[in-house]
Amino acid sequence: MNDAAKKPASADAPKRPAGAEAPKKREKRTITEIRDSKHTGEKMVYMSVPDYTSARWAEMAGVDVAVVGDSLAMVAHGHPSTIPATMDMMVMHALAVRRGAPGTFVLGCMPYQSYNTVDRALQNATRFMQESLCDAVKPQGGKSQAHILKALVDAGIPTASHIGLTPHTIAMFGGFKIQGRTAEAAMKILEDALAIEDAGCFMLEFEAVPARIAEVISKQLTIPTIGIGAGVGTDGQILLCYDLLGVFTDFKPKFTKRYTNLTEVAVGGIRQYVAEVKAGKFPDDDHSYTVKDEEYEKFLELVEKRRQV
Repeated sequence: MNDAAKKPASADAPKRPAGAEAPKKREKRTITEIRDSKHTGEKMVYMSVPDYTSARWAEMAGVDVAVVGDSLAMVAHGHPSTIPATMDMMVMHALAVRRGAPGTFVLGCMPYQSYNTVDRALQNATRFMQESLCDAVKPQGGKSQAHILKALVDAGIPTASHIGLTPHTIAMFGGFKIQGRTAEAAMKILEDALAIEDAGCFMLEFEAVPARIAEVISKQLTIPTIGIGAGVGTDGQILLCYDLLGVFTDFKPKFTKRYTNLTEVAVGGIRQYVAEVKAGKFPDDDHSYTVKDEEYEKFLELVEKRRQV
């Protein structure tokens, strides 16, 4: 055994905080497992993550699917909606998520107008799969987008979709409003869901749909559903990482449950840092590097000699 192997770990080595154990290697969830969850009854957990660090958190916590949502235009770039998200932006963030969660299924959300024609959808979905190594893509829309969804599936690209409140069409809805509150509106969502299933998608997402409506529609389908603001009757759930952790605080949707408040913790820590720097308390000896006395004295002598030249 060499000396390095015999040497004990330094007492100064940083200790991993409780609850932040190193992620265990795991098998990535597959399309088959996701589809089968409809029948096995396993609730699939999706989480929208915009960056490397949140992706690592997702994998360490056991999230089934990391979603690279175009909501990152809001939470990571400060835009008022998802509309400004571009393919370049999404690919860059998806690459970071893939690096942070190599053992997690990654679903890339196609941004606004990136799938408004079959050719454009195929080009951009292929780019998502090749450049960012996503495992699947998710445009938005149902019946009106069924031909595009089918073209993606027929091209061998695993595809999901998103109905109910679709952020790409909020201008048509007059803002972020609940969908499916009348019988006629609920029937339209059902027709959209069936069209998505018929197109060959492996999953669909409901957003801002009354819980009872989402549950009834979900039971009409053979593919799994996930919900965000759609009650407990779907086959799985999705929330935004930055919402559930209290990182993004510009507003809080009704359907978001805050499991902690990282903004409060972060601001408290930064305030303490500001106060200690201004008071001259940081950095202290524990957070500064040292030099041997003899080398320090030699350095002072060299400085003095240079000053006298």
